[in-house]
Amino acid sequence: MQHPMVERIQRTGYPIYSPRRQEYGTDALGNEVFSGDQILVFEDEFFLVETLMNETKEALEVIGATYEIAQ
Repeated sequence: MQHPMVERIQRTGYPIYSPRRQEYGTDALGNEVFSGDQILVFEDEFFLVETLMNETKEALEVIGATYEIAQ
């Protein structure tokens, strides 16, 4: 298992940080979220989708979490 930042760099060729992107905040698991990132929102918490395992996404969907784009 690799760190999500390493996986993103391998997949896209560059890290998540860009001075043109605004920081949205830190999700419930401590991941930095920037505007434009896909998040799962449940009650007062949000989670960065790209760092979640499929089983976690499914569990959050079952309990009512919704997919949104961080603004």
